[in-house]
Amino acid sequence: MCGYFLLYHCYANNKKQNLTINTNQNISPTPNKQFIKVALLLDTSNSMDGLIDQAKAQLWEIVNELSYAKCGTAKPNLQIALYEYGNDRLNSEEGHIRQVLAFSDDLDEISKELFSLTTNGGNEYCGQVIQTSLNQLNWGTNPDDLKLIFIAGNEPFTQGKINYKDAATNAKEKDVTVNTIFCGDYNQGISTYWKDGADLTQGDYMAINHNKATVHIASPYDDLILQLNIKLNNTYVAYGQRGKEKRMIQAEQDMNASGYSKANAVSRTVSKSSHLYKNSTWDLVDAVEEEKVNIEDLKKETLPDILKNKSSEDIKAYILKMKEERKSIQQQIQDLNEKRRIYISEKQSANSNALENAMTKAIKTQAKKKKYTW
Repeated sequence: MCGYFLLYHCYANNKKQNLTINTNQNISPTPNKQFIKVALLLDTSNSMDGLIDQAKAQLWEIVNELSYAKCGTAKPNLQIALYEYGNDRLNSEEGHIRQVLAFSDDLDEISKELFSLTTNGGNEYCGQVIQTSLNQLNWGTNPDDLKLIFIAGNEPFTQGKINYKDAATNAKEKDVTVNTIFCGDYNQGISTYWKDGADLTQGDYMAINHNKATVHIASPYDDLILQLNIKLNNTYVAYGQRGKEKRMIQAEQDMNASGYSKANAVSRTVSKSSHLYKNSTWDLVDAVEEEKVNIEDLKKETLPDILKNKSSEDIKAYILKMKEERKSIQQQIQDLNEKRRIYISEKQSANSNALENAMTKAIKTQAKKKKYTW
C-alpha cells in the first residue's frame, strides 16, 4: 500500500501544524519527522557472553536493514537506547538494572557502549527492566513513530517484584511493542513466559542460539568498500572540544567492527554511508548541513589546524568540497553494497537462528502496522 495513502498516513499528523506555522512568515515550517525507536534490554549475567557477542557483531547489519525503511517517500530517523540487566555489579536496589544509553542517533556512541558491556552473575528481572525503560526513556507521542522494546535473556520472565503483565499494560498505553528474545530452546522460552511477555503487546517471541558464532559472508566487493571507508573518514572536519575525542571514537569503532571480521567492518562502512549516520555535534560538514553552526560565529581555536588561518569564505568552500566528496563516496559505497547484498542473499540461509535475523524480522512485521515499507 504505497502512494498517496502511505504519504497521507505518515504526514497527516503534521499537516495541520505545518499549515498553521506557514501563516506566520517569521517561522519556518516544522519538518516532518518519523522515528524508529528501539530499546535494547540485554541480560549481562554470566551465561550471556554469546548474546553480547552477537549484539556487537550484528549491530551494523541491523542498522543497515533499518536504513532501508520508508514512510511514503520519507526515510524515518533511528534512535537506539541500551540497557543491561541481571548483572551483580549493578545496583541491587535498582533491580540490577543500568541505563547504558538513552535514546540516541549517535551510532558511534551506541557501538562504543555496546562494546563496553561485560557479563557477571546476577538476578534477571524482566518486568522491572521493561518498566524502567518505559519510565526513563522519551518515547514521544507521535502515532507514526515505531516504538519497540527488544528484551533478551534466558531466565524465567516472571522474576522480580514488578509483574511483567503490569509492565506490558504500561507499554501498550505508550504504544510500545515488547518483543522477547529467549536465549535457548523455543519451548523452554514458552514455558518460562517469554512468549506471553510478547503476546501481551502483540509483539514477537523469538528463541535464538546465543552461543552460536555469527557467520559473516565475505563478498567480492568488501575490499573496495573498505578502501572507500578510508576516503570517507577523511571528509570529516572535527571542530570544538569534542571534535578530537569523537574522531578517535569513530576510529575505535571502525577497529571494533573489523575485530570481528572484514565483513562486519564492511557492514559498519555501509551504515556510515546511510542517512542514519549523523555527527553534527563534532563534524562541521554535518553541522553546517543541519544548520547547527554559523561559520562566521566560530572561534578560531575551535577549528582544526587546516582551517585556523582561513577566511570565512575559504572555510565555507572547504566544507562544501568535503560535503560533495562525502556524498560521492557514500553513493559509491551504496552502489557497491547493492551488489554485495545480492551476492550475500544467494549465499546465506533465510532461517538464521541469530539476533540480527530475529530483530529485523520482528521490526519489519510491526512496521507494516505503521505503513512503513522496505
